[in-house]
Amino acid sequence: MNSVDPSAISTVHYSASVAAVRQYLHRAQQSGVNVAAALAPLELDDQILEDNTRRISLAQFEAVVAALIGGSNDPLFGLHTSETIEPAYYSVHGYLALNCATLREALSMIPIYEKIVGDMGVSDFVYRNQKTLLRWQSQLLNPLVQRHVRENILASWFRFTQQYLKVEENPAAVWFEHSAPETAALKEDYEALFQCPVEFDQPCTGIWIADDYLDQRIAQADQNLLQVLQDHATSLLHELEKGLTLSDQIKGMLRLMLNSRIPSSELIADKLGISVRTLQRKLAEENSSYKDVLNELRQELALHYVQNSSLTFDVIAKKLGFSEPRSFYRSFKQWTGKTASQIREASVNKASVNKP
Repeated sequence: MNSVDPSAISTVHYSASVAAVRQYLHRAQQSGVNVAAALAPLELDDQILEDNTRRISLAQFEAVVAALIGGSNDPLFGLHTSETIEPAYYSVHGYLALNCATLREALSMIPIYEKIVGDMGVSDFVYRNQKTLLRWQSQLLNPLVQRHVRENILASWFRFTQQYLKVEENPAAVWFEHSAPETAALKEDYEALFQCPVEFDQPCTGIWIADDYLDQRIAQADQNLLQVLQDHATSLLHELEKGLTLSDQIKGMLRLMLNSRIPSSELIADKLGISVRTLQRKLAEENSSYKDVLNELRQELALHYVQNSSLTFDVIAKKLGFSEPRSFYRSFKQWTGKTASQIREASVNKASVNKP
């Protein structure tokens, strides 16, 4: 079985919210870029980029950002766009973070709801030596845009936690896959921002955070409002996933609901607004079943937790809805051909080569 990122919501038609584009537009305008002239060759409807509720294709997103980079003449345009960060640029996702109890809870929302912002990339977590790596994997094609967006994502995450969540501690380290800028003066901008070691040519892009940093309380958190926002965000996700196969829609819902218990097919059908009989028939048309979808997701999550977390196997078994650990151990061996201990040991040995 291949390793699959379980936090990524699969999609057929990649897109980005206009809200995500606004940050780049704002920075370009501040820098004196003639935005109208830069975007004119793209022949976009002027009204689209004025409406944060609209979406554009991922190809259009890349074209817009590429045009703004070129107009800015700023080699660190992506990094500098983070200076204009606002919760609205993350759509409802930004307001979810503001109302979480801790930074750990706020960050845990990112992989679940980031599709609302766009399909530019997917996030997940790696856990090593009392540190957590919040990792971002780009789905963009243009290498120049990819670099600038990576830098925007990490810098914006950092500024958001400091400015809006009021968390003052700095990361343990910041990693970028791409190479360092050509001059030392440019590299100083990164360390001046993050106030920690910034390393290039790394195996992935992400921010290393000390675990005790994650448990800080967020002062303005409102649990009642958080629930309202989560319900709204889940509704938005369901709308975005309507173009997916039913199997993928169900898998996306299960990612949100699978924790210590297995949602019934009746509950999933109710959430989708269809009968159980219709659910079964449509899945059969896709040569699948509710049990198949559930098992596929449990395999993905099991491999993710074993490879990328320090959770005990008993805890993983509970999170995946197994009634007893022995059932999890047996299923994991059937799925992968190896025991969970063997997979984790191999993962730890591989990671030890690239410790932060």
